[in-house]
Amino acid sequence: MDDELIETDDLSLERKSKLPGKGFFYPDSLDEDRAEERAKEALEGAGVVVITDSDADGLGCVALVREAYDAAVDVAEFEDRIHERLADEDEADDGADAEDAGGNEEGDGDSDADAEAEGEEEESLPESPVALLPSGPHSFEEDLEYAAEYLEEGADVFICDICPDEYRYIEEDLTAVVRRADSVSWYDHHQWGDDLATSVRNLGVDLVVGESDEECSTDVTLRSLDYDFPPRFAELAAVTRDHDLWLREDERSDDLADYAHWSDAEEYVAVVGAYGADLPVVVEDYVAQRRIEKEQLIEKAVARADEHEVGDWTVGVTYGRCSQNEVSETLRQQGMDAAVVVKPSGSVSIRGSEGGFERAHEVAGALGGGGHPQAAGCKPDIYDDMLDFAHHWSTEGRATKRVVLREFERLAAEVDPDADPDAVDA
Repeated sequence: MDDELIETDDLSLERKSKLPGKGFFYPDSLDEDRAEERAKEALEGAGVVVITDSDADGLGCVALVREAYDAAVDVAEFEDRIHERLADEDEADDGADAEDAGGNEEGDGDSDADAEAEGEEEESLPESPVALLPSGPHSFEEDLEYAAEYLEEGADVFICDICPDEYRYIEEDLTAVVRRADSVSWYDHHQWGDDLATSVRNLGVDLVVGESDEECSTDVTLRSLDYDFPPRFAELAAVTRDHDLWLREDERSDDLADYAHWSDAEEYVAVVGAYGADLPVVVEDYVAQRRIEKEQLIEKAVARADEHEVGDWTVGVTYGRCSQNEVSETLRQQGMDAAVVVKPSGSVSIRGSEGGFERAHEVAGALGGGGHPQAAGCKPDIYDDMLDFAHHWSTEGRATKRVVLREFERLAAEVDPDADPDAVDA
């Protein structure tokens, strides 16, 4: 395949917003090989390992663990790299047409695309004796398997900001990790079932689960580690919580979330470890530059949104390559009880509202995903081949929208058995 067909940088914003990033087209088999090699490199020889979700909350936990082990890396080299990126992007902007300003950047608010894009950076980075193994809900089982195979005997292991779907999926590998490790600590704030939590603890894991509507995982890690942290780490936890729980009371929290999404995981950990929530000027400049296109993509997605009345709920449904949190918040401000954002990659973000719709995790769970009552996600298993994805892109996710709305109808029927289950037509 011609590389130019999957390179979206030069597309108009309208076309770019409807297509996934080039990472989508990278075969899983090759990606798994690369992921295993990176996991092996991180795990072998490491006396301390953190396996964590790679968003701001999960990476905040890594910064805390490294501080507690006196294993933070020098931030200066990372700041030099940010300066270089800014200079390169300024040159690109100078050569762009005015109507394309902000359109030549890699970031788009779509983690499927950005993860691959940032993953291509193979430069030598400063290394910490506390190894970082970035993970996430969709890759955790594989990453735990890598840990079971490559973890050093007697290592300390921390698992942060991840809740497994079911114990049976992780039992074998988690048991192996516990046997190899000196200690295994698990800090999270998602909703854990009693049976799942009991099973994990029975293996000897120090599991601490915070209240999902009161704490983020960085909060849980901060209070669980036996260490007297400098004040900047308590502030980092508070600002991270502000975004992760979608409180939106501290403007710095959006900067943290965006920077974690657009930067290499090691870079983010180094910067917030050194500065806390008050990011240095060079990072603020970088985030501001990347945010130009982000805002344009948000506007595209909001403009595409349709309103559906489902039982007692007003549901806003849209499609696009965008930052789902900001799109959902805008739709809620427009009067929606719930917001559904269908991505070009096939994934779906579902957001609720306090007192309006607090069953987002039930909709996502019925479609193979999960999350919180007001914030959840899934990827419906309805794509059999690339022709299905071609239809998905050309119809702006019509089939996926229909499947998600059907789940809203099912819940509405539970509330009102007389409701028409065929009332929704996406």
